[in-house]
Amino acid sequence: MRGFEIISEYLDKNIEIPTRKTIFSAGYDLASAVDIKIEPNEVKLVPTGLKAYMQKDEVLMIYIRSSIAVKCGLMLMNNVGIIDADYYNNEKNEGHIFAPIKNLSDSPFFIKKGERIAQGIFQKYLLVDNDNFENGKKRIGGFGSTNLS
Repeated sequence: MRGFEIISEYLDKNIEIPTRKTIFSAGYDLASAVDIKIEPNEVKLVPTGLKAYMQKDEVLMIYIRSSIAVKCGLMLMNNVGIIDADYYNNEKNEGHIFAPIKNLSDSPFFIKKGERIAQGIFQKYLLVDNDNFENGKKRIGGFGSTNLS
């Protein structure tokens, strides 16, 4: 039980569900949901129009595509984005996945809607012994927040 869905705000905007491009690809390619311009040294949150669901002991890790990093001078600001299982359908933004991209080049960079910008890899994670986290709190925060209720 893991996969991607289109968030309600983007249902009528021709967003494609991510796919792997080869039989041995680990990552699912994520594309921009909009046309967007990133000026030199600027950071933009690039929307994907997607959310991801997964098992409670899994995480979706987001990486910049190496081709746009090397060829275009772009980087993911947090190096690796972490999408927790409880980010899905959160109250703040429905679990919308954004890619925080910085333009390190000297020229503006234009990302076209549908252009593949990042890749997501689902992974299991481990907990430490005696992790007794049982406070039952629920995530209410959106992007970059774990606000709890």
